[in-house]
Amino acid sequence: MLLKGKTAIVTGSNRGIGKAILIKFAQNGADIFAHARKKTDDFENECGSISEKYGVKVIPFYFEASDSEEIKEAAKSISKIKKDIDILVNNIGTVNSIRLFQMTKMQEIKDEFEINFFAQIEFTQYISRFMIRNKKGSIVNISSVAGIDGNTGVLPYVSSKAAMIGATKRLAIELGSSNIRVNSVAPGLTDTDMGNQMKEELEKEVYDRLIFKRKARPEEIADAVLFLASDMSAFITGQVLRVDGGMS
Repeated sequence: MLLKGKTAIVTGSNRGIGKAILIKFAQNGADIFAHARKKTDDFENECGSISEKYGVKVIPFYFEASDSEEIKEAAKSISKIKKDIDILVNNIGTVNSIRLFQMTKMQEIKDEFEINFFAQIEFTQYISRFMIRNKKGSIVNISSVAGIDGNTGVLPYVSSKAAMIGATKRLAIELGSSNIRVNSVAPGLTDTDMGNQMKEELEKEVYDRLIFKRKARPEEIADAVLFLASDMSAFITGQVLRVDGGMS
């Protein structure tokens, strides 16, 4: 129960890595604000089931990452319920196009930055104010090994994830005086809807670079996030933790 008594926010928690983080945090005793783009009966029921199973509060909330006003209103709605936020996990992400740079439209690059970077930074700006007021907090940004190494044909994704890594390092410096830690988890190829979009030849190329010749399970990424969110990493900030199966 590494997060007993803590309150967390997890964005993009309706599937994949985000859903694994939501479940992992609930297993470890956290009350959670769980984000999705749109309200659906399936997500509402899923939050209720997790809440009942693990004896924690799971409160769904919603915003479109491309809508600045919805982001602001979501932060306000959270503040009306609870201002004492201990953990923020920024997990929203998308890959809109897989093509070479010269074939990529500028609008595609802008759209991907809007979701993978700007939306999360804006939301962090609102939520970090609660943390500054309370002089505590842990922020975990989900980046990607692509943001460190670069990948073929996904310049918008690579660049936006690299921007998140840069923001992680800068925010760790700015927020450290308020006892707020900021770190990033950089997953490798993971068995999610997004991870399974990769073309067969590119996937084989990635496997050839891995010590463990397989995709990560979402739960394995969630374990790393749990560590950085918890007090077990109390003296760690400004770091990027690769969880990539030994990519060379």
